[in-house]
Amino acid sequence: MSKFVQEFKEFALKGNVMDMAVGIIIGGAFGKIVSSLVNDIIMPPIGLITGSNFADAKAVLRPAELAADGSVIKEAIELNWGNFVQTTVDFFIIALSIFCIIKLMNSFRKKEEEAPAAPAPTPEDIELLREIRDELKRRG
Repeated sequence: MSKFVQEFKEFALKGNVMDMAVGIIIGGAFGKIVSSLVNDIIMPPIGLITGSNFADAKAVLRPAELAADGSVIKEAIELNWGNFVQTTVDFFIIALSIFCIIKLMNSFRKKEEEAPAAPAPTPEDIELLREIRDELKRRG
């Protein structure tokens, strides 16, 4: 059992697993921010322009059946397409954000790759280094 615990400890403490865990936590928080952006900032003006609240937009396939006293006998069957539109906008904003972040990271990688490599030593450089080495040996 201790070997299993040791293996799990090694796995869990690897850098990649910890980085992934941090990414998942940040991603969850980012999703909440995007949902708030869509629900609270983007969709209200769109609802104002279209004259409806997208969160409540739906198509009733079958209305609810009510008893004489007002209690519900059968629930209504509805397509909540407005909620779907908001979720789709959430997705596209998150996808665009991730695309921009990856594009930025790739541009940094290209700059690193484009950095010129140190020139290879020439025979003159090697000879000079040998002379310096020999002089240091002679003095030391």
